[in-house]
Amino acid sequence: MAQTKRKRRRKHRGTPAGNVVRPTSGAKARGRGKGKAKDPKEEARQRREERMNREPTWRGAVSRAAIAAVIFGALLISPLFARPIQQGLVLTVFVFLIYIPLGYGTDKLFYNFRQKRKAQGKSG
Repeated sequence: MAQTKRKRRRKHRGTPAGNVVRPTSGAKARGRGKGKAKDPKEEARQRREERMNREPTWRGAVSRAAIAAVIFGALLISPLFARPIQQGLVLTVFVFLIYIPLGYGTDKLFYNFRQKRKAQGKSG
């Protein structure tokens, strides 16, 4: 059965009488932070900004093309299209070879667009 209640993050110290005593001062009361706490939204925003400012690579285009081609090939061989396996493999390789430059070109186009927009001082 799925758990319905959130698990507590810190251990409650109980007394023999059953009372729960929580520390009110000291290091344990403040929690065990990992250094300076950051806003999760701000961290996500910074990671996204770094990812968007990274120049596209051929390696990334190849990996994306491989994933897309495998999915395409699986669909071709499936009963949905019912192609022979040899024909499906040939078309999968063809799609893979087409997707590589197409994916890189698209990434480069969007990257250049974002860089121009950033140079103009617009956000987003």
